[in-house]
Amino acid sequence: MRLRWLFPTALLLAAAQVVAAPRAAEPVAFDWFEYRGMDPLFEEALAKGEYQNPVAAGFFPDPSIARRGDDYYMAHSSFAYTPGLPILHSRDLVNWRLLGHALTRRSQVDMRGLQVSQGIFAPTLRYHQGRFYLIGTAVGAGGNFLITANDPQGPWSDPVWLPEIGGIDPDIFFDDDGRVYIAHNDAPEGEPLYDGHRAIWLWEYDPEAERVLPDSGRVIVNGGVNLSEKPIWIEGPHLYKVNGWYYLLCAEGGTGYNHSEVVFRTRKLDEPFEPYSGNPILTQRDLDRGRADPIVAAGHADLVQTPEGDWWSVFLATRPYDEVFYNTGRETFLLPVSWKDGWPRILAAGQAIPMRPDAPAIDAAPAEGAPLTGNFIWRDDFETRELNPHWNLLRGDFERDWLQLRGKQLQLLPKPRSMASREQPAYLGRRQQHQRFQASAQLRLPADEGVSAGIVAFQNENYHYYLGVKAAGKDGYEIFLERAAGGEPQRLHSVSVDAKAGEPIALEIRGDRSEIGFYYRSSDGPAKKLVAGLDGELLSTEAAGGFVGTTLGPHARLESM
Repeated sequence: MRLRWLFPTALLLAAAQVVAAPRAAEPVAFDWFEYRGMDPLFEEALAKGEYQNPVAAGFFPDPSIARRGDDYYMAHSSFAYTPGLPILHSRDLVNWRLLGHALTRRSQVDMRGLQVSQGIFAPTLRYHQGRFYLIGTAVGAGGNFLITANDPQGPWSDPVWLPEIGGIDPDIFFDDDGRVYIAHNDAPEGEPLYDGHRAIWLWEYDPEAERVLPDSGRVIVNGGVNLSEKPIWIEGPHLYKVNGWYYLLCAEGGTGYNHSEVVFRTRKLDEPFEPYSGNPILTQRDLDRGRADPIVAAGHADLVQTPEGDWWSVFLATRPYDEVFYNTGRETFLLPVSWKDGWPRILAAGQAIPMRPDAPAIDAAPAEGAPLTGNFIWRDDFETRELNPHWNLLRGDFERDWLQLRGKQLQLLPKPRSMASREQPAYLGRRQQHQRFQASAQLRLPADEGVSAGIVAFQNENYHYYLGVKAAGKDGYEIFLERAAGGEPQRLHSVSVDAKAGEPIALEIRGDRSEIGFYYRSSDGPAKKLVAGLDGELLSTEAAGGFVGTTLGPHARLESM
């Protein structure tokens, strides 16, 4: 009796599990995505012979620059965004275009599970004897590494990992005697004397054996310009040789308001580096914080010389509102370099970074592609088979098995992961490059009741907004707003609309410095406000922490099935 009772019960349980097993959701289709930048600062037309700073607006931090002939290339930190290490191209140092990325496959780096501000830190890009070199740090994903390519557009090699050196921000320098060196930030010898006490180390690298010479490391800068003043976060080193001198350019003071660029030099690499008496050669920390349209936190510079012999510097800085808040991340600026008494200087003390300086004396047509500064409209109608390079995914998700471009649509397969997850959500984002912007997307209403889809403003896992839509009954849908403000996402506002599966609906985010609003409309109707005047500051680095800028883009989520 007992066995006969258990046997049919087991069958019933198994049958119930089969019936209750969740079915796969259908992909959500997006017809288009559009981004509009509308900063008042960019509205006035440039005068003849001027260029616009920043030259790469939005989240393009830690620029490193290299020249091959008449072409210039820049690489930037990408942290946990994928593909990694964006490569920009210019013919005139002013007009830059996104050429592609150096990290495009998991065999190069695996960032699964990382927080968005981990991953790929400050790289150095160099060109030497027909080959490009990129050296950088994968924080939480392997440490310091070196990759190479014959063409900056790729493909780039798998990494040579450099376990002999720790810290971050490695630089590679090719001396004219054939020897190769790596400088980087790391802890000082012995115990640090104070919080933020770091050092710059120098090692010799054997390019044939592809390894660091293990006994070659030594500290070349301890603490910064003046150790007695307890300088903090000496980092971002770059070595150059000019007129018989070795110059070492470093960032000092941290990447916040006290950020600066300092320089040292020596006649021989085995001799001490002397700091410049006029340091820092670039900073904005001595200006009035309440000035109009400020540019702050300038530093982390790299230098390049034109074929005409002129020197220029690219560096990062930020454009805050209300003195300390910026949602756009750290941006790339350009300024000329002057030399005095054998020392380079980017900007005199107390001088503000100009927004519209005189352009370099380079006669070249701009590189082709979407602009990276000024006011513009960027739109993707998903008409190509390849994803536009301005789209970013997260955490080394190179397989993209949840994403398809088909029939002039972007199709996202919903995942059971919110934007708070450290696993890859069904999300792709493009940079917010303006303080005032509009980002909108048109999608087809999903038929599955357990699916939501919409548009996200994402700073990190704990700070973001999600404007979504989901089925709510036979002939209705719910448009809702979800916010994460330091913890798990919370539902804020919602509205019911009469609509049917497959019909188009457009969702829109409007940002203006410290305020953000959310709107929706049918394909041919006027925009309707869900809610406006919400806190945009939570998308700033000041509120959210970390090192990235806000990204905006489509998202699909499996709520339940």
